[in-house]
Amino acid sequence: MRIRPQTLARLVLVPTILLTVIGVYGSILWTVNISFTSSGFLPTGKYVGLDRYYELWGQARWRVAYTNLFVFGGLYIFFCIGAGLLLAIALDQGVRGRSFFQTIFLYPIALSFIVTGLAWRWILNPTTGLEAYVRGLGYEGFSFGWLSDPDMAIFTLVIAGVWHSAGLMMVIIFAGLQSIDGEIWRAGRVDGISRFHMYRGVVLPMLFPVFVTCLVLLAMNVVRSYDLVVAMTGGGPGYSTDVPAKYIVDHLFDRANIGRASAGATMLLLTVMAIIALSTYLGRKETRR
Repeated sequence: MRIRPQTLARLVLVPTILLTVIGVYGSILWTVNISFTSSGFLPTGKYVGLDRYYELWGQARWRVAYTNLFVFGGLYIFFCIGAGLLLAIALDQGVRGRSFFQTIFLYPIALSFIVTGLAWRWILNPTTGLEAYVRGLGYEGFSFGWLSDPDMAIFTLVIAGVWHSAGLMMVIIFAGLQSIDGEIWRAGRVDGISRFHMYRGVVLPMLFPVFVTCLVLLAMNVVRSYDLVVAMTGGGPGYSTDVPAKYIVDHLFDRANIGRASAGATMLLLTVMAIIALSTYLGRKETRR
């Protein structure tokens, strides 16, 4: 019996679909289910309702980690897109040494968050990094101890994250700027519109899909910020730079509390789903205009 090419193509995809359904969605459902049980070191079938969630939100560490998700995420996304936009506009205007600057600013994205965190941990180390270097120049009163300050340590993560990802945003936005029809610029010059107003009122609104792409990529990095936190601060001082991903991993492996870790993972999933839904709604609303 001869199998049609279309049927064969569908049959080839069946294993991939099954693996996705079982491995991804099955794992999600299993995690949600475990979050309603009294599971500790091993999963159990004893359901305790919302007790794990009450325990979760009753912990100061989780509240700090959950808040840091938005503090770090908001600043990281804002400054990455802002810096990338400014650099892209500079390249779009034909700044000298464009290829050189593209290489320099894009280089950090080749490094993992682990390497980035370790590098910035050394740079901000008071005894070997920036502070020691400036003091060696004769400025003995210079101090930059954010890494050991519970109130400021979260901002060191933002600095490292922006350094890592701003170059990628620059390239993506620059590609979008290059796709703008030159006739639009010529029409703006004929009408006497300044470059600033052209960018603000005409060009940048046309790049809305590009900014959405940047937002999605950066948001994925925020959720996966575990590597950067572990390498740079270890969640400290104390738990001031904790993020949900680190909280979940610590309770899953170090504290052997599968139920609470699953509750934290479920809360993180719901947060991501809410953000995606909001972004989709705003994107559709913008498209209809």
